[in-house]
Amino acid sequence: LSGLGFVYGIPIFLAGAALKYAEIEPVPLISNPQAEAIFESKATEIISKIKQDVTRHRYGDEAHLDTTVKKLGLVVPGKAYPQLIELQEDVTDDGELAFTMVWQSLDTPYKMWADEKRRKRYETFFGPDVGAEVVKIDAEQRMVGIRLTTGGPLSEEYLASKAEQVEEEVVAASS
Repeated sequence: LSGLGFVYGIPIFLAGAALKYAEIEPVPLISNPQAEAIFESKATEIISKIKQDVTRHRYGDEAHLDTTVKKLGLVVPGKAYPQLIELQEDVTDDGELAFTMVWQSLDTPYKMWADEKRRKRYETFFGPDVGAEVVKIDAEQRMVGIRLTTGGPLSEEYLASKAEQVEEEVVAASS
């Protein structure tokens, strides 16, 4: 019995240790009852797949959605991948689903995330029928969000109003 335990026990232990080493914990989901209620009817197939993929244990990847950030050009060569920290679900004022992926991006600058060409690419990459905006979550912690909103691409008026809000916040903070 002890010989069998040794012969089978060591490889099983090593396999378990390897899996534990390569494990990526599920990402927390912050939601509210209204967002949960409209998720099934409003979420696109891609948003549903992202939620399903990152809210479960993963093994062997660099990070959650590592290939996604690489395809979007958000990985600085020779630097660490941005780390997905959490998902946020909410309902917009006009009843659409707002789905935010919050990243800690120690090596990729915010301006790179927020580049207008890249923001438009998020709409097609995570689309169809989603708008995308980049949200600065916490500058000190280098946290940035990609906020996807169902109902189609964001209007130029909406984006202009958001830019004005950011400018007003900067002016208020500097005075």
